[in-house]
Amino acid sequence: MDEEWLKVIKSVAPGTALREALDNILRARTGALLVFGDTRAIQGLVDGGISINADFSPPLLYELAKMDGAIILDSEGKKILHANAQLVPDAGIPSFETGIRHRTAERFARQTEQMVIAISQRRNTITLYKGSRKYMVRDIAYVLAKANHAIQTLEKYKSAFDDALAYLTMLELGGVVTLRDVALVLRRIEMTVAIISEIVFYATELGTEGRFVGTGMEQMGILMRRERYLLLKDYHASGEEERIHEAERLLETKKDEEMLSDQEIVKILGHGAAPPETEVAPRGYRLLGQIPKIPTAVIDSLVKEFGSLSNIVQASIDELDRVTGVGEARAKAIQEGLRRMKERCRPKSESR
Repeated sequence: MDEEWLKVIKSVAPGTALREALDNILRARTGALLVFGDTRAIQGLVDGGISINADFSPPLLYELAKMDGAIILDSEGKKILHANAQLVPDAGIPSFETGIRHRTAERFARQTEQMVIAISQRRNTITLYKGSRKYMVRDIAYVLAKANHAIQTLEKYKSAFDDALAYLTMLELGGVVTLRDVALVLRRIEMTVAIISEIVFYATELGTEGRFVGTGMEQMGILMRRERYLLLKDYHASGEEERIHEAERLLETKKDEEMLSDQEIVKILGHGAAPPETEVAPRGYRLLGQIPKIPTAVIDSLVKEFGSLSNIVQASIDELDRVTGVGEARAKAIQEGLRRMKERCRPKSESR
C-alpha cells in the first residue's frame, strides 16, 4: 500500500465525517454515487444536475442522496458542488461490475483518475474506486478480527527474526558467516515488514475504532528496514550506496514465494550464482552501530581502515585509536561494546 492509497482509505475510515454520511446512507438503503473533484475532465463527463455549492456536512449529503443521480464534491470533500447529476463516462472502458451504478463508478474513476464512491442499496455495500483501484469498505468487527490475527502472527515472526539475528551476531563475532545465514535474516525481515504493513492497513481501515492496532507499528517498520539497510551495507558484494538502495527496492517488491529462495537473495546481494554456503565477512556496520556514541562517520572510517568486522574485533586499542575520529576513549568503548555483545548474543533457540 502506497501513501496515496492509504490516504484514500483513511478518508472513509470510522471517525470521519464522510464515513458518518456513508453509514447513514447505507442504513437508509437509498444508495448513492459520489464523485470527488471538479476538474475539466470531470466537468466534461457530467450532464445536468443541481448546483449546490455548500459546505459538506453528513446530514446534507444524506438528504441529497435521496435524489437520483450523482453528487459531485470537491477533491478534498469539503464542499458539495452539484447533486442529481448524470455521469457519462466512456462506455468503451472495460468494467467487470454488474450493476449500473458500480459500472458507471468504475468507468468514471478509470477515465478521470478521481475518487468515486458507489453505495449499493441492494448489496448494502460501500465501494470506493480511484483510477484502476477498487476498495470495498469492510465491517469493523471483521477488520478487527483480521487485525488481531495479524498481530499474533507478527509476534511469531518477530520472535523468529530475533532468534535469527542473535544467531547471526554470534556467527559474526565468531568469524564464520555464510550467505545462507544472511539470507535467513533478510527473509525474516521481509516477512515481518509485510505483516507490519498489513496491520498498518487494518489500522487505517479502522480509523478511530482501531487506534490501538497501529500503535508502534510504523516505528517497528522503520526499525526493521534500518536493520535490513545495515545488513545490506555489511554483506552486499559491492558495498556501493546506489547498489544497496537498489537491493532494498528489489527486496520490497519480491513476492513471498520468490523470497523463499536463498539463491534469489544471494543474487540480490550481488554475489551472482555463488552457492548459499559461501562464507562472507561482515564489514561491521550493523554491530558497530549498536555501540553508544559512535558516530556514523567514525564507523565509516573504521570499516575503511580495517575492511571487516573480524579485523576490528582483533584490533588493539592503539590500532583503533589511530583511526581518524576514534581516540582512546572511543577505542576502549568499541572493544568493550564488542566484548559485551559476544557475551550476550545467544539465540533463544539454536534450532533453525
